Amino acid sequence: MSDDVLPGAPDTTGPGAAPSDAPGRRIVLGPFNRVEGDLEVSLDVAGGTVVAAYVNSPLYRGFEQILPGRATLDALAIVPRICGICSVAQSLAAVQALEALGGIVPAANGVRARNLILGAENLADHLSHFVLFFLPDFTHPAYADRPWHGEAQRRLTALRGSATAWALPARAGLLKVMGLLAGHWPHTLGLQPGGTTRGVSASERLRLIALLADFRRALETHLFADRLEHFFALDSAEALAAWGQAQASAGVMGEAAFFLAIARDLAQSGHDLVALGRASDRFLSVGAYGGGGEGFTGDASNPAPLLASGRWSSENGVQPWSAQDIREDVHSAWLAEVPPIHPAQADTVVDADKPGAYTWCKAPRYAGEVVEVGALARQVVDGHPLARDLVARHGGSVLARVAARLLELARVVPALERWARELVPGEPFCHPAELPASGSAAGLIEAARGSLGHWVTVERGRIVRYQIVAPTTWNFSPRDGAGTPGPLEQALVGLPAGEGALPLVQHVVRSFDPCMVCTVH
Repeated sequence: MSDDVLPGAPDTTGPGAAPSDAPGRRIVLGPFNRVEGDLEVSLDVAGGTVVAAYVNSPLYRGFEQILPGRATLDALAIVPRICGICSVAQSLAAVQALEALGGIVPAANGVRARNLILGAENLADHLSHFVLFFLPDFTHPAYADRPWHGEAQRRLTALRGSATAWALPARAGLLKVMGLLAGHWPHTLGLQPGGTTRGVSASERLRLIALLADFRRALETHLFADRLEHFFALDSAEALAAWGQAQASAGVMGEAAFFLAIARDLAQSGHDLVALGRASDRFLSVGAYGGGGEGFTGDASNPAPLLASGRWSSENGVQPWSAQDIREDVHSAWLAEVPPIHPAQADTVVDADKPGAYTWCKAPRYAGEVVEVGALARQVVDGHPLARDLVARHGGSVLARVAARLLELARVVPALERWARELVPGEPFCHPAELPASGSAAGLIEAARGSLGHWVTVERGRIVRYQIVAPTTWNFSPRDGAGTPGPLEQALVGLPAGEGALPLVQHVVRSFDPCMVCTVH
């Protein structure tokens, strides 16, 4: 069932259907539109409420089986093609794995250029998600009786809304950064062990600065109707609400404030987006934009990130994290059954007839726990007071995840501007070096949707094992061997579903900004 109609289809079962012990009826939502890749969600509903959810990634792609046997550097041509919208993130994770394999320290200019390239991709994704994927759900006919519905149709209707008219050119303008620094997008080969392949001249640096100024102007005019710095300075749920109400009172609302007005009205009718969609409330970030911090002086051997790494829970706050504590559980996946295993030791072996399995997605766990990754995780781990306050009040939620992406737009654009100014024309952008014939290493970065890891093992110049854990693999993971649901599966429980229900399930699903093609790499 397409997600642009209300939940309420007849009970649906069939080959590969998710198992269920719950009473009531089964609703299957899928395929979802405005999602990168294939997604199906099975809901067990009793009394009009979701009592259990099963998330199915139904497309198998097999990149972890394509890579073994190939030359080490072939990974740089293959892994970007995992995804058309996250290709830089996949490329950079591979590059950093190969740098770790060879002990290669990238050039300082290369670090800045890579952060610019990754930042442009991530922010283009955040903007596209909010304006083009998430907000159009509020034009749904189920909201026809709400006072804001007509304005939502004018602004947010897919392809025809006024928001599309400014957001697409703004996104296209930002992606011109790729042309200057990476040659093209997606699937660039401009990121290599040691840095980037293309230096910039002084005039090209000025062009970069101008492109970023244009993007800032679009955000400040249309998305925020305010300075980026003013939005980033909001430090509590009350401050966020007051900011949105001030724009509503003035009669000049950007898309962000218009969404807050919608959320405020829905809360008054008992559908509070600040409380819907709560998952585990445990968050993980591996650290974003290495070398992007204010104190980076060019020593790329120890590059402090712009956004800190760590794991966060309400019980313990921020704690250090270790990649050694990651395990992949395949209990509910159509993959050969093995105990939970670290990605560096894992192999991907298909078992399409496995009893009880219902997805091609593995179940990553951190120290045995379900964790959420993404913009909200980054902002909570890094300590932004607004993100922390929203989570402290109601946990991870639809509104908290959306607010975190808006915070990242407001935070990272100034960082992009600084990195562009710090480029030094004439100095190296790459320190090329030979890779060893054998060894194992990992590259972990923050993509738009969360923590991304690549683990590679090489013998005699050939890849013998390559494992990837993508952001939506974390967030849309199935039940593990202990029966614990993944983040989205938890977040959907308790929502209304069935005939006449508002499309709240869709809002929760989209709040994670899924990329399914990365999930099932």
